[in-house]
Amino acid sequence: MSMAAVSYRQRCLIWGGYIALLVFAPLVFTQSAALSLLCQMGTFIIFALSYNMLLGQGGMLSFGHAVYSGLGAFCAIHAINLVAAGNLHIPITLIPLVGGVAGLFFGALFGYVTTRKSGTTFAMITLGIVELVFACSLMFPEFFGGEGGIFTDRVVGEAFFGITYGPQIEVYYLIAAWLLLSTIAMYAFTQTPLGRIINAVRDNPERAEFIGYDPQWVRYLTLMLSAFFAGISGALTAINFEIVSAENVSALRSGMILLFTFIGGTGFFFGPIIGAIVGVFLTVVLSNFTNAWQLYLGVFFVLLVMLAPGGIAGLLMQFVYLLRHRKLAYMARPLLLTCVAVALMLVGFVVLVEMLYHLCLNARHGTTLILSGWTLDTAQPLSWLTGLLPLALGILLWWRARPRLQQTWTAVNLDIENTLQVRP
Repeated sequence: MSMAAVSYRQRCLIWGGYIALLVFAPLVFTQSAALSLLCQMGTFIIFALSYNMLLGQGGMLSFGHAVYSGLGAFCAIHAINLVAAGNLHIPITLIPLVGGVAGLFFGALFGYVTTRKSGTTFAMITLGIVELVFACSLMFPEFFGGEGGIFTDRVVGEAFFGITYGPQIEVYYLIAAWLLLSTIAMYAFTQTPLGRIINAVRDNPERAEFIGYDPQWVRYLTLMLSAFFAGISGALTAINFEIVSAENVSALRSGMILLFTFIGGTGFFFGPIIGAIVGVFLTVVLSNFTNAWQLYLGVFFVLLVMLAPGGIAGLLMQFVYLLRHRKLAYMARPLLLTCVAVALMLVGFVVLVEMLYHLCLNARHGTTLILSGWTLDTAQPLSWLTGLLPLALGILLWWRARPRLQQTWTAVNLDIENTLQVRP
């Protein structure tokens, strides 16, 4: 069997698994809260993939990508209200296109200014754009709704093949369908001449200009396409929550998607998908259990950037590389020791953080707190020792395991390289 045939089978298997995951996920996670979480993950995946068109593929660090998703959401929610008033005849199923076209329009408007520069200048201009739009959201309440935002009811117009989008499951499959279409389109973009040349502009704009391409126009066209998909994400968010506010166009939301994309890994197409899933879980689920969720998210991000700059996707692909060459078994012992060390440090860190938060913020409710069924008393030294001991033990084990892990990792990769050089 040829390599092309193997590659084709692998792609079919990956896309088939992706489709199956989208179809059967709500059948496995049947609770209403889980279904709402899946909807948020779907919209953020589109948002993160569109952002990675700029950052990962084009090397454009933007601090204002929420402008395009947020303005797309506002245009979409106004379109829904026009449908409800009988002034517009378009099914809710196609409302994401309204958001996409709006994102494309504002991408063409703002992108012409922002993409004239690159690097740090581009990043600073995008930051200024997002602050400008956020300020306008409070100055023009007729369009933005002021601090309260714009409300709507998605159950309007004629039913689309009997679908009213009243039940949350119908909204999920709408998001899943647009997610699949958007993912296919954005992946196809990476295989186009424009998708290839934006990589060249990212790596060496002078050489790209030397062969006849204008780096500014390449960045401009890429940003417009990215804004189109960001607008689709914003429209789906408006349909899901039935409200759009100034928060949708804030720098905070732009920073959030930047964080998610980095966590997943900007060097791989599927990295933002992983980053959006992990990021939504940390921000939505974890925030329901602890007030320290922002601290955990920040520490996780810092450690990931320090220890795995390629993100979760880069880390996974390294293990896939070892597995493909049948060398993963050599890493079993140092990896096991490292995982034990990380688990001990995590337990100790969480216990200490939760006790400190309770002592500082909830002391009026008493000195005791319950952590996963475990009662801790901040007034007792023994409770503090339950956090300090595993943390200290984990640090000691990490100090012992890390050199061995690095040595084994280097030896295994060197052995793979030597094998590849000898192989005819």
